[in-house]
Amino acid sequence: MTVFHFFNCAILTFGPHAVYYSATPLSEYDTLGTSVKAALVYLGTALVKLVCIATFLKVPENDGFDPYQELLKGLIGFIDVAGLYFALTQLTHRNISQNHKFQAVGLGWAFADSVLHRLAPLWVGARGLEFTYEYILQGLEANANLVVTVSLAALGSLMWLRKNKPKTLIPIIYVCAGILATMPSITSYLMRGLGWHLPKVVGFELFTSFVMAFISWQLFSACQRPA
Repeated sequence: MTVFHFFNCAILTFGPHAVYYSATPLSEYDTLGTSVKAALVYLGTALVKLVCIATFLKVPENDGFDPYQELLKGLIGFIDVAGLYFALTQLTHRNISQNHKFQAVGLGWAFADSVLHRLAPLWVGARGLEFTYEYILQGLEANANLVVTVSLAALGSLMWLRKNKPKTLIPIIYVCAGILATMPSITSYLMRGLGWHLPKVVGFELFTSFVMAFISWQLFSACQRPA
């Protein structure tokens, strides 16, 4: 039963990434190399963030919300944006369109994040003797993170790769990208500052991720239309 629970949680956590790759044109255009490169960039970015967190953040004495620490953590989180910028603009990609490029980068980035932050807890905890919904919620959280990351990559491609976008949409693109980039700080405030429990936070993440994905899709479609 414990192994069965582990595999169920692992499929819920990592399965959507494989489904996304195989069910979209990404598999037809062989963009796996781009996703792997993005995953490697994520690992490098995570190492830089880890060094910055260890250098500038102190170990909290309690689980309370510290605005100064959370502000620093949010600023450090923008290293992810710099990493996405590098992955989208500086890496060499096969001859794929902008539409497929941001999806491949976002998919590789989100998969690496799930492996780094959720594989070990799943392996240690989901095989325990006591059944818990915590790892199912972690799987749902990984799905929300996939949607958020692909949406942020889409907005990043508009900001950094799309030159002839409508000027009226530029502020909206930057605001939406800022919201997506600060999602970890927002969820941290909900848990530590407002005392939300994990199921409520995950529900908020799922709802917000799909709303922002819809907005990002609309912005991307609007920028694709000829002027």
